[in-house]
Amino acid sequence: MALALKKSDLYSSLWSSADELRGSMDAGQYKDYVLTLLFVKYVSDKAKADQYALIHVPDDGSFDYLVTLKGKSDVGEKVNVAIRKLAEANDLQGVINNADFDDPTKLGSGKDLQDKVSNLIGIFQDMDFTGSRAEGDDLLGDAYEYLMRHFATQSGKSKGQFYTPAEVSRVMAQLLQIPAGTPKATTVYDPTCGSGSLLIKVADAAPNGLTIYGQENDNATWALARMNMILHGNETHEIVQGNTLSDPKFRRNDTLATFDYLVANPPFSVKTWKNGVEKDYGRFDGYASPPDKNGDYAFLLHMVKSLKSTGRGVVVLPHGVLFRGNTEATIRRELINRGLVKAIVGLPANLFYGTGIPACLIVLDKRDAQARTGIFMIDASKGFEKDGPKNRLRPRDMHKIVDAFVNQKDIERYSRMVPLSEIRDPKNDCNLNIPRYIDSSEPEDIQDLHAHLQGGIPNRDLDALQSYWDAFPSLRAELFRPLREGYSELTLDKADIQTKVTESAEYQAFAQDTADTVDAWWADKRKLLADITSTTRPNELIHDVSEALLEAFRSRPLIDEYGVYEQLMSYWNASMHDDVALIVGEDWADAVKPRSARWWKAKNNKVKYEDAHIVFGTGAKAARWVMDLLPPVYVVARYFDDDRVELEQLIGQVDSASLALADYLEEHAVEGGLLWDAAGDDGKVTSALAAAHLKTLEGTAGDPEELAALGEVVALFKAESAAKAKVKVAASKLNQKALAQYGKLTLDEVQALVIDDKWAGTIRGRIGSEVSMLGRDLVARLHVLASRYESTLLELDHDVEKLGARVAAHLAAMGVKG
Repeated sequence: MALALKKSDLYSSLWSSADELRGSMDAGQYKDYVLTLLFVKYVSDKAKADQYALIHVPDDGSFDYLVTLKGKSDVGEKVNVAIRKLAEANDLQGVINNADFDDPTKLGSGKDLQDKVSNLIGIFQDMDFTGSRAEGDDLLGDAYEYLMRHFATQSGKSKGQFYTPAEVSRVMAQLLQIPAGTPKATTVYDPTCGSGSLLIKVADAAPNGLTIYGQENDNATWALARMNMILHGNETHEIVQGNTLSDPKFRRNDTLATFDYLVANPPFSVKTWKNGVEKDYGRFDGYASPPDKNGDYAFLLHMVKSLKSTGRGVVVLPHGVLFRGNTEATIRRELINRGLVKAIVGLPANLFYGTGIPACLIVLDKRDAQARTGIFMIDASKGFEKDGPKNRLRPRDMHKIVDAFVNQKDIERYSRMVPLSEIRDPKNDCNLNIPRYIDSSEPEDIQDLHAHLQGGIPNRDLDALQSYWDAFPSLRAELFRPLREGYSELTLDKADIQTKVTESAEYQAFAQDTADTVDAWWADKRKLLADITSTTRPNELIHDVSEALLEAFRSRPLIDEYGVYEQLMSYWNASMHDDVALIVGEDWADAVKPRSARWWKAKNNKVKYEDAHIVFGTGAKAARWVMDLLPPVYVVARYFDDDRVELEQLIGQVDSASLALADYLEEHAVEGGLLWDAAGDDGKVTSALAAAHLKTLEGTAGDPEELAALGEVVALFKAESAAKAKVKVAASKLNQKALAQYGKLTLDEVQALVIDDKWAGTIRGRIGSEVSMLGRDLVARLHVLASRYESTLLELDHDVEKLGARVAAHLAAMGVKG
């Protein structure tokens, strides 16, 4: 029976299995095999569930047919034939049949190839994709992108260009500001579409979808894009193969087609862009021709030409396009003068696969271009998290960019509207380098010479903490008193700052008010969560819930609403989305049921099991239970807390017994010690060795102290063993109670456990950590200031003199003359 899948389980099993089978093959090649089989499995499941499915699947071209080929000596050849039949039935030749499953140079020969192809089929065999696109959630398409992201990371510099990070794609889609009522006939175009992920994100941002057009130069990547469109359910698409600059496919004679929206992440700074370019198709009319050895502006001007008169586009380009001189400066000046550049967003470095250089987003907008009086600039270069070798935009970073742009917010050191008059000023001369207009550097932490000489903490440094004093109005006066004009001193010892801050009534009230705000928001949205059904769209659900949270915290002092938002969204991405998708796919009653752990055979044919929450027994006969939606810790906490406390006490007894044993062994199981003769070749004393040595010495005229020590250590081993046995029995009983409780839960109880205990409990804790972090940051800064000016220069000189005198006295006592 095929198993319904959590997204995270699918992702990890796909990648780990694929990586395990890959061997020495380059990831850029291996992706063709894995993604092709993923596609065949998806369309086969869809055809079984929907007789009107987009793809026709012949019986001898289905995934079920591939399963019958497993283990056969000619499995590679027959898989090729089957996939070719599927391709021919749907005009997908050259799209899904590029991977050769009978290629001994890539998959090995004979039994190696037979096993590898059979195992590849086995990876997908037990997965069920029939409901993978239930009401807007896209398990398969997202899994496809997950694999592509990993393959891009593995492929390195030359092969990662086919994939735009999903976070950047989502920001670009939001920057287009596509109205909710936009009809599906509205067009979107990507002239360098890669695997198509960017186009798909834009289409997803339009409630009715969009009509997709794309061109991709690389044949294998073009095939990826075609498969990607089908996997994501984008039926109205036209993805063509060819060089956009030398042979643009979307044109009427020599006139380029135009589109409503445009997105692109073209290859950066291509030196050979002019190869094969015989016509410019009017791209450069009124502009200078881009430099021969750098294609950035050639792509940008192609995009400008491809937009309708009211069209809007967002393009990723290297930062250099903002400030490079000569011909590019001339083109840039003309684009500014025509009012075509609406906004520029500076992104963090190292976001993209294949390059670590910083990039920017340029928002193009032809509507009312001549009336434009400024360019909105955002410096988002510092908002990211590390993700392996790359950087990645967090949900908070994405939302902040979009909020700033949509609302044209003037945010210190982050964003502002820059007038064209300032950009055209001779000192700037249409240079768009963002640091010219936005200083995003942190204010310098200035050392105060007067404070070092005379003591005291500069009021200027305390004033810089005004956001804290606004939130805690009385706290500054409780911590500091005036010393002299412009300077203050602590009213308490430096060591007491933390206690004073965190135990103050205002800090406690702030923390409680934050918790109350979270509780009110959750109570308002709880019915929405309780009403999750098979028609719920998870992405729309979290948008509603998260926007309400953001709004609840916008007007609150001190706490960063984007930090709070991040706590919710990181939990959503890590766990809660899986939970909701599971409920949508299986309903509450089935989603909460325990299931047997999955298992698979590794390449050495050794059976491996997924991690289980509850295990009874050991080895192959063990009963392994997994609770995807509701781990047993929540059931235990609500129904069997007394048993849990008793178990923890027994575990404490094990710890005590183990510690007593370890201390005794450390004292006596050393060379020359009373237990040394009982130690094994490795110098360690075990229970069996101690008992055997004691038995040997009993009845002999052995050393009484050694006999006593052996008797003591044997007793300590027995005490530890007995304590562990009690824990094992108690844990097993508690697990049995918890497992049995799942079958007794009502719908209301299930929802209370999941919505209130698991989701709300976790989110409350995460947002509470934001408050704690604010307190720690304030305390840390006050400690720095207190320590910095703790001693005046005169006091330090005096201390040095005293130490010098002591050293001189010691030297004199030793007979050393000064």
